[in-house]
Amino acid sequence: MSRSKKLYNSDLAPTPKGRKNWGWFEIFNVWANDVQSLFGYTLAASLFLASGLNGWAVFLALILAGFFIMWLVNLSGKPSVKHGIPYPVFARVSMGVFGANFPAMARGLVAMFWYGAQTYAASTAVALLITSLTGSSGSGSFLGMTNIMWISFIFVSGFQIYLFWQGIDLIRRFLNFAGPAVYVVMLILMLVIWTKAGGGLLSEVGNIFSGGERSGGFEGLGSFGAFLAVFSIMVGYFAAVVINFGDFARFVKNEDEMKKGNLWGLVGNVVFFSFITLMITGGTIAVFGEYVAQPTEMVAKVDSMLLTVVAAFAFFSATVGINMVANFIPPAYDLSNLMPSKINFRTGGLITAACGFVIGGMWVSVITQMGMFPFVNTLGAILAPVFGIMIVDYYIIKKEKLDVEALFSDKPRGKYYYQNGFNQKGMLAWIISGYIAVGTVWPNILITDGLTNFFSSLGGGGGYAWIIGASLGAVIHLAISKK
Repeated sequence: MSRSKKLYNSDLAPTPKGRKNWGWFEIFNVWANDVQSLFGYTLAASLFLASGLNGWAVFLALILAGFFIMWLVNLSGKPSVKHGIPYPVFARVSMGVFGANFPAMARGLVAMFWYGAQTYAASTAVALLITSLTGSSGSGSFLGMTNIMWISFIFVSGFQIYLFWQGIDLIRRFLNFAGPAVYVVMLILMLVIWTKAGGGLLSEVGNIFSGGERSGGFEGLGSFGAFLAVFSIMVGYFAAVVINFGDFARFVKNEDEMKKGNLWGLVGNVVFFSFITLMITGGTIAVFGEYVAQPTEMVAKVDSMLLTVVAAFAFFSATVGINMVANFIPPAYDLSNLMPSKINFRTGGLITAACGFVIGGMWVSVITQMGMFPFVNTLGAILAPVFGIMIVDYYIIKKEKLDVEALFSDKPRGKYYYQNGFNQKGMLAWIISGYIAVGTVWPNILITDGLTNFFSSLGGGGGYAWIIGASLGAVIHLAISKK
């Protein structure tokens, strides 16, 4: 079967056996970089402080979320390990060879947004280092950032372009370095904070474990509701990578290596990193009299040049690492999928970098003022059903049988051409479940008063959107396809 130029290029082609050189350690570090970012730390600490649950309950919710996510990515990764195909190509199985462009771009938009956000976050680590070395916090202000912040932001943007321009092998080596490096720095930071806090650290940790007043959207949920919210928020945090995990799994030697990497990378990292986060959080309250949410701000308060240099380097590495994992590789493939003959992996990366530069440059003055989470939750709700549809279609409807060559054919008789390149059943399931999932974020758009009242009672949006959307997508697609 001939491969269409509208559907095929060397970046989208099945990974040859000789390039399947990733083992469990590479997958472990994919998740290590995802967990250990600056945003990841702030999220984990906030869940301990704001949920109102005792620390053990939060730990349990985080562990269960880790196992649940592991199960999800084992499902989404298996076809890519077996056939060597990235996410946008796998989506053609359930959506059609052209219909897959829509969920691919939805994933790409989420990634571009976070690419800009994480680029800005990484630049704060570089700015901290420059400020510590020069003694100057910068001057002037453009779009809410000083000249030092802009220099740092441009440096990070340029470094990321250099990194992806060298290809997936250099990205792999960078991830393998960044993951362990951050752990070393976080352990050192924990010991420094512990030393400064003395006995006050364990006292504050005890207060966190005893629970407290709920805030940050957890009010009125009750203990069980707060537990589910913590679980769902953690699932939502990893949701974007869950759907496109095949972009990495395609390079893994075999399924066993993937599963081992997912176990230690997800469950192991979540447990260990949450423990470190908890101890540091308790320490900041004891030492500074307040909770310090940003690791870079915390390091600045410690006032140690050596720690500042090491921490800034590690935080920079980790945040760039997650940007490569979650926010660069996906849209590079997604954009390539739109026009394979004109857009390759590198070109898609440059487009992503350009969009991310604009978003990151406006982060302080525009985006944070608008409220980013409703926007991101909305995109996530739109995307979530695609996961459920793909998984049900592959495992239950297609029974794990896949014709790889047909994925690159635009012939009307092609197995995945369906109706003019679109699987109408898959698209319909996506529209219906996507509408309801978006309604969990914006309950007022729902026609049914019962659903509106129900989702409003959940606080509108929370972390439920992804789970509800993925579940509905699976159920509706299965029901439609069985008819």
